Amino acid sequence: MSGSATSAALYAMTVSASSVTGGAPDEAKDKPHHLKNGKGFYNPWDSHGPMTAPQIGKAMIERRLMGKANKPDTTPPTVPVVEPSFLPSRDTPALRATWLGHACYFVEFPGGLRVLFDPVFSCRCSPFSWLGPKRYTEVPCQIEEIPTIDAVVISHSHYDHLDHPTIMRIKAKHPNAHFFVPLKLKQWFLDSGIKSGITELDWWEQRDVTLSSIDSNLQTSPANAAGQEKSEFTMKARIGCLPCQHTSARSPFDKDTTLWASWSVESGGKKVWFGGDTGYRSVPQLPEGVDDYGPDQNHPHCPAFKQIGDLRGPFDLGLIPIGAYAPRWIFSHMHANPFDAVHIFRDTQCRRAMGIHWGTWVLTEEDVLEPPRILKEALKRYGLPEEGVFDTCAIGEAREFA
Repeated sequence: MSGSATSAALYAMTVSASSVTGGAPDEAKDKPHHLKNGKGFYNPWDSHGPMTAPQIGKAMIERRLMGKANKPDTTPPTVPVVEPSFLPSRDTPALRATWLGHACYFVEFPGGLRVLFDPVFSCRCSPFSWLGPKRYTEVPCQIEEIPTIDAVVISHSHYDHLDHPTIMRIKAKHPNAHFFVPLKLKQWFLDSGIKSGITELDWWEQRDVTLSSIDSNLQTSPANAAGQEKSEFTMKARIGCLPCQHTSARSPFDKDTTLWASWSVESGGKKVWFGGDTGYRSVPQLPEGVDDYGPDQNHPHCPAFKQIGDLRGPFDLGLIPIGAYAPRWIFSHMHANPFDAVHIFRDTQCRRAMGIHWGTWVLTEEDVLEPPRILKEALKRYGLPEEGVFDTCAIGEAREFA
């Protein structure tokens, strides 16, 4: 029996209503992001000026026909990919985070909790295996190579964040993994044949998690080291569903019928905020070369991130999107650029951050290596160190956060 199979067979997760009432803004009780007819959700802020999918498609096609579109060059080398290394046991001295491409991070918490965020291990982020955006960087490992997955956190239903083949592989290899999803997305898992181990939450809701086990990987005595006895462990966590500015759909017929979210996970004395996929402002079409963060520009931004920082922060680590933003006037309401990302970093009160949502598929027009370069410019503009505070890394690389 493999190590991951052994681990899967020997632990159980209990999810319960939180013993602590998490802070929430006064308006949260009125659920302003719920459509009044009860059939979906929307972004209740001036910072969201949505274009419909047909409008986005039309604008992108027109740009290509007029010769205005940039076609990113994916010729290697682009983003380096390295083979990840995962800890062999739950003995974790520091918070450890491994980027597995795009928005997917595997986080190993002190105390032993293992959380996988927005896993997509398929070649294409599409409903089809033969059509749609194709990876220009390889996956650094396979689901089956990850030793333990306790929780899987999903931000929303888009194909670059929720992938059916990947989810089914997780369920097969890690049958005790528990899925945390935004409101109304549980049905997708039920329809996929996953009938248990799913917790669905609305913005500002949170759950307490207890993971208990008899795990032979934890060795606390010479007898353990000889494999003659097993050591019990219990770990606790708190997982919260939080706002972000985005949208959802898996077909032309289900737009915004399921919620999108950012998430917080706290365990072992460390707290992580996962931004998933989000916009920050709504920027109109501006003349070529105009800086939308210039002194003469004043565009509405989403207030939810400061609320998250004030009411649920600070966070030891933020996983914050920095890519898929060009052209700005088309995508700003749903995708953060690096300047937005730095504002989100400060608003949410993250002590450290890693950039996500780039380096894997060509989804928009910016060059594939532009996001980390622009991130350094943004950090410099706002008086932050260009390295060591808000970073990017190779796909498959792990970073530790004391």
